[in-house]
Amino acid sequence: MAWFFVEIRYVQEKYGDVRPRHREFLTKLADDGVVAVAGPLADGTGGVTLYQAEDETALLDIINQDPYYLEGAVAERTIRGFNPVIGAWVPA
Repeated sequence: MAWFFVEIRYVQEKYGDVRPRHREFLTKLADDGVVAVAGPLADGTGGVTLYQAEDETALLDIINQDPYYLEGAVAERTIRGFNPVIGAWVPA
């Protein structure tokens, strides 16, 4: 399994209405162990989520189902692979 940081920038006029469905979507993924952490940026322009997926293709299959994406609330999306080496949840 691989880790990916996904940063999105919101379409400001749309994201507020979609937020409850987006959070339900991410909560299920967190319960399933796919999302490690997620939340909005402090400046309110977007958010960041840390996902675990088999590869980037599998990640795209997941994140393309996000209500923010499906309902046009994402202005920009950046995906970056991530290799965790230190942390409370990183195996030694």
